[in-house]
Amino acid sequence: MSGAARAADAVIAAVATIAAVVAVIVQARTSGGGFGTFIVRPGFKPVIIRPVLAPGTGWPPPGILVAAALTAAPLAFRRIYPIAAFCVILCAVIGSNGNTTTITYAAAIFAAYSAVAYSPYRRAALLSVLAAAVIVTAAYPNTTPPVPERFTALLILIPTVAVAAAIRVWRRRAAESAERLRRAQAEHEAETRRAVELERARIASEMHDVVTHNVSVMVVQAGAARRVLDSSPDDAREALLAVEASGRTAMTELRNLLGLLAPAGAAEPGADPAGGGELALSPQPDLGQIDALVERVRAAGLPVELSVAGRRDLPAGLALAAYRVVQEALTNVLKHAGQAKTTIQIEYRPAELFITVYDDGGHATMAAPGGDGRGLIGLRERIAVYGGQLDAGPRPGGGWRLTARIPLDPAAGDWPTPADFQAAST
Repeated sequence: MSGAARAADAVIAAVATIAAVVAVIVQARTSGGGFGTFIVRPGFKPVIIRPVLAPGTGWPPPGILVAAALTAAPLAFRRIYPIAAFCVILCAVIGSNGNTTTITYAAAIFAAYSAVAYSPYRRAALLSVLAAAVIVTAAYPNTTPPVPERFTALLILIPTVAVAAAIRVWRRRAAESAERLRRAQAEHEAETRRAVELERARIASEMHDVVTHNVSVMVVQAGAARRVLDSSPDDAREALLAVEASGRTAMTELRNLLGLLAPAGAAEPGADPAGGGELALSPQPDLGQIDALVERVRAAGLPVELSVAGRRDLPAGLALAAYRVVQEALTNVLKHAGQAKTTIQIEYRPAELFITVYDDGGHATMAAPGGDGRGLIGLRERIAVYGGQLDAGPRPGGGWRLTARIPLDPAAGDWPTPADFQAAST
């Protein structure tokens, strides 16, 4: 509760207390009718109870004045102790011995409203107000407020207008809340769609990396086996074994990827999706498996030279991204340049990892018809995560060149771009 609200309640209580005391004094000292409390008791004639005056003074007794003050003063605590304030006011009204005024009734109604509106114990507040209504009804069955008849219209219209205004405010706030909820739901749905699209793009990139390379090797090996099947059965057998190995590698990596996507319990752990028994789980590839990758490509008939300078341990994600760079470059050679001689250079520099893959073939760019460039787009996104750069394009002397530069520490991004990377980009 703010200090301004407490100050406002104190002012309201002070004004109402003064008004209640003055009203009781004026009512007591007024000789005319209409200011008493009109009561009709069963079996008795209607009577008007006049305020009691202290003998010889013409003023109400001190107890009546205190009771009048207590019918309004507790309003200062109507938001701090709402139920207690209402109970004190009710007791003061009952103890005033019929010396009630319009201020008294207004204070009691205001206290009842505050008890229901501000009390954290809503049920206790409702029960207190209901019990008070029963007590007042039982003690004073036909009591009416001492208000002149000409104010009857105001007594009816003012509460009606107040209720109508409250309902109007409630409807406006309900509409605003509904609109905020609708906007929040729309934003949530849009965010969900964006997350799904990003995840689909990531999965498509990962599937491309896993499938394209191994399928390309299998196609090349199967073609070689077909050509030498009659003339050299042993070479054909070796080629078919390489096809089988590439297929199993692809299935293993696919299972690792799909295992992240399948719901829990959708498949038994270790089950072969093709129905071929168990597949061993394996970690994601990294630069430590580059030699095995190169051997598989060589077995497919692609002449590859590998040069590695200065090995060092890399974070798992960065090592996977570097592995995918080499894998995508070799896949592009197999798809677009046939058996062109290919060179792989991996250099561990002090602050960066520098990878170059180039061939002497004559294949077209990935942007040409027949190539969607998805692999290169995915690689650029992977490298960008680590603050790196990737460039691919034709070599001046023929063939294709792919170059990647990946920083190995936070300060690596401040290093100048090597001359060979600039040459690869032009």
